[in-house]
Amino acid sequence: MKGTRAVIMLLLSLIAGVAAMVLAARWLNEQGASAAAAQVAVATRDIELGQPLNASMVELVPWPPGSVPVGSFAKIEALDGRVLRTQILKGEPVLEAKLAPVGTKGGLSAVIGQGRRAITVKVNEVVGVAGFALPGNYVDVLVNTQDERDRPVSKIVLERILVLAVAQEASRDDTKPRVVNAVTLEVMPEEAERIDLARSVGTLSLVLRNQVDQNQARTDGVRKSDLLGEASFTPPAAPAQVAAAPAVAPAAAPRRTTRGSPRPAAAAPAQNVRVEVIRGVQRSSTDL
Repeated sequence: MKGTRAVIMLLLSLIAGVAAMVLAARWLNEQGASAAAAQVAVATRDIELGQPLNASMVELVPWPPGSVPVGSFAKIEALDGRVLRTQILKGEPVLEAKLAPVGTKGGLSAVIGQGRRAITVKVNEVVGVAGFALPGNYVDVLVNTQDERDRPVSKIVLERILVLAVAQEASRDDTKPRVVNAVTLEVMPEEAERIDLARSVGTLSLVLRNQVDQNQARTDGVRKSDLLGEASFTPPAAPAQVAAAPAVAPAAAPRRTTRGSPRPAAAAPAQNVRVEVIRGVQRSSTDL
């Protein structure tokens, strides 16, 4: 009995092992077939933004079906003539989100977002943040001008503006600073108006900011008095007025008389009265 039971257990183990091997082989075949069926278009070399694609720039490679990128392409023909909105590196999948709309021509205009504009600002080594403002970076725009009282003032007029290109280059793979004479910015139409007015009334500067910083700076601008720490100007007080001397009444004008009328007689001068007293042979006098 024990021998029979052992044989039965051995047979069951062999059957279970064979079944497991069959199932594993079937699963591997299905996975291999599925993997062979998934094809994704990738770049055959580094491609700059604004360039239209052709068959020599992309190729199909096998891709695990469970991790196929959203928006990828399985046919090279679907990418013919499409324009890149961002740079793609060799071996990177070509996705719909990185392409301009169908029918867009090549060049910088393909990179500009919907409803936005591109405006070029003349810069120098200082204004261009010493060449560190590269395509893909964000900058603030600063203007130095005169206020309504003709006082110097420096003020941030635009914030978080995307740099599309520096000089005539829109490549975003270079991390080394490049001193150029012009920077092209992506702005809304009203922001383009502000920049155009700002550069006509003063000088512009670019302020490089953190790529992920979304905060808006609310400033009142800086004036010369703020820079030097001067107190606000107060006009000196007017000197105290000296009390006016009392006015002297003017002398009365002589009365005019009518011709022919008698003039009033002048008062006679008063005369002293003298009293003389005689006593015997003595004689004395006294004035009253």
